[in-house]
Amino acid sequence: MIAFPAGVKVWIAGGVTDMRRGMNTLALTVQQGLGRDPHAGEIFCFRGRKGDLVKLLWHDGVGMSLYTKRLEAGKFIWPASRSGEAVQISAAQLGYLLEGIDWRNPRWTQRPAKAG
Repeated sequence: MIAFPAGVKVWIAGGVTDMRRGMNTLALTVQQGLGRDPHAGEIFCFRGRKGDLVKLLWHDGVGMSLYTKRLEAGKFIWPASRSGEAVQISAAQLGYLLEGIDWRNPRWTQRPAKAG
């Protein structure tokens, strides 16, 4: 897991994104489509059409980074928003999202064993 700084703003881009896009094109999407500064230290998340691939764009003050994650099974939980809109989440919710857990309502599903 990548350690992002505490308190960093995380933005989820609504809709789907062409996953052939690279760092520069995604930075342009952040600037023009979302109206945010891609060099401000915020994390921007983009999801592919099938829902099993995400790309994260982050500028850490030294350089731009592009991270990609593909789930072996299942899909990433994504907000139901129109393309061009962004939803802000916390860094903890981003951790849930990257693990394939529903970040909107994380639950512990393991049941304790009966005593005795």
